Amino acid sequence: MPPARPEGVRGDWRVLRRLMPHLWPKDEPALRARMAVSMVLLVLAKGATVYVPLFYKDAVDALTVPDVVVAIPLLAILSYGLARVGVVLFNELRDLVFARVVERAMHVVGLETFRHLHAMSLRFHMDRQTGGLSRVIERGTRGIEIVLRLFAFRAGPALIELGMVCVILWSLYDWTFAAAIVVTIAVYIAWTLAITDWRLSFRRTMNHHDAEANTKAIDSLLNYETVKYFGNEEHEARRFDRALTAYENAAVKSHGSLSLLNIGQGAIIAAGLVVIMSMAGRGIVNGTMTAGDFVLVNTYLMQLYMPLNFLGMVYREIKQALVDMEIMFGLKDQPPEVADHPGAGDLAVEGGTVRFEGVRFAYGPDRDVLRGIDLEVPAGRTVAIVGPSGAGKSTIGRLLYRFYDVTGGRVAIDGQDVRDVTQASLRRAIGVVPQDTVLFNDTIGYNIAYGRPDAPWEDVERAARLASLHDFVTSLPRGYDTAVGERGLKLSGGEKQRVAIARAILKDPAILLFDEATSQLDSHTEKDIQAALRQVSAGRTTLVIAHRLSTVIDADRIVVLDEGRVAESGTHQALLDQGGRYAALWRKQQEAQDLEARLEVAARDPDTDQEALPPGGGWETTE
Repeated sequence: MPPARPEGVRGDWRVLRRLMPHLWPKDEPALRARMAVSMVLLVLAKGATVYVPLFYKDAVDALTVPDVVVAIPLLAILSYGLARVGVVLFNELRDLVFARVVERAMHVVGLETFRHLHAMSLRFHMDRQTGGLSRVIERGTRGIEIVLRLFAFRAGPALIELGMVCVILWSLYDWTFAAAIVVTIAVYIAWTLAITDWRLSFRRTMNHHDAEANTKAIDSLLNYETVKYFGNEEHEARRFDRALTAYENAAVKSHGSLSLLNIGQGAIIAAGLVVIMSMAGRGIVNGTMTAGDFVLVNTYLMQLYMPLNFLGMVYREIKQALVDMEIMFGLKDQPPEVADHPGAGDLAVEGGTVRFEGVRFAYGPDRDVLRGIDLEVPAGRTVAIVGPSGAGKSTIGRLLYRFYDVTGGRVAIDGQDVRDVTQASLRRAIGVVPQDTVLFNDTIGYNIAYGRPDAPWEDVERAARLASLHDFVTSLPRGYDTAVGERGLKLSGGEKQRVAIARAILKDPAILLFDEATSQLDSHTEKDIQAALRQVSAGRTTLVIAHRLSTVIDADRIVVLDEGRVAESGTHQALLDQGGRYAALWRKQQEAQDLEARLEVAARDPDTDQEALPPGGGWETTE
């Protein structure tokens, strides 16, 4: 849920104060100059605007005077036309000059928010929905443009114009005309703001259900295959329909309230026009005003009314934009759970020895995962971590990569606590191949090169060869330019995992972390990949998290986790000789492989005598 928004004008001004530094940046004099020039052009545009009715008045008066020289009305008409051209010219120049200020503010704030979201912890993103976050950034940056353009060039200029008009009318006639216009506009504004405030609740409801519908749609489409697996297309459609129905109902109420707003505005302006025209008509009868004066006061009120006709929309959009900006700034204000300490230095990798010293960790008060882990991965050696599901294997990898900070003990690399070094330098030193590989919606070449974006193409191809991927890629019609689709859906699980291995190889880190790196590969490809991984990990500190024990039998040491503690530790053969948890896990997996092999042989030849088959169904076992 977004943070609670401060109520009232004070909260709105707080948001505007946060925006002001982006309009007058200290380190960008060119933008400050643009801001100043745009304000000058704004004043010139409003000056030309208030002079248009004066020239119109002069033309009417000149045309109603008998025997007037033809040049006089023509001059007044020409001045009228030039003034109207000046209005358009100054307004367009103002928009042109101010465009850079607006776009730069949106650019900077959007980029800052994007960077901050990447700085947030893994827990933050696991608790949020990506579709909702994307809409927060989209609406927040759009809110900046709305506030700047509508407030600076609609609401503000309208007040300037009102002041100029009142001064002109008071100087030409008397204070009663200025007072009549001020009262009319004041009643108009009061009605508009009151009804618009009432309508904001409908708008917020619409936005809530819009975001809900958007989130459900994105989540459903990203999980397209899962929807198909369970035949839940109609279920997803019903969920989306409920959000759209709620949005529809709120939108209908919003439109109804808009009609009420428009009717009231029209009635107020009509009443103001009647009063102003009656006063001017009496002046004509008394001989104190001319036909041109009658036209002038009427034109001024209509001219003021035209921009105010959009006041409801402007006020509503500004208020909503401030809400959207507040939510976006609220995201920026949330401190990262994992942050660099002040003065943290870069990690200095001398060999790459990794130590877990009395490490304790809990995802929450009621979910202890690690309960005092002591573990060392010597420099240049390979250590495997195995154990049942929920034992804490993947958590160890997340703590090493500092997605979370330990709640007790410490994780150290070459004697340096990972909490005392910068996260960027720590993660540069570690290459990860995760169990669940998610790819960018780009090409295979891009996804491999993501491990080191500035790497020469020869290194990209070499990494693909080491990951047993190059031959597959070159067999495709577009080769490395083949698009992988959303989240890599166009590739098989094994192909995605090989891409992940290739980009980890390309990164060329000092420490390697394999989290079920071959879990989705067939046995033949797995052997090829394991050979490649042994070649890549030679001389590097390697931590392997595995469920299939056959993938870790060559490790220098195997650590068995159970209920967040180290239950056993040793080489593959030593652990088998112990006859403990590892040996039991090994026997279970061998029995499962034996059954799978027998079933496969039976599927190929139903007449095969299963009792005559050697253990493993005629297939060579890993042991």
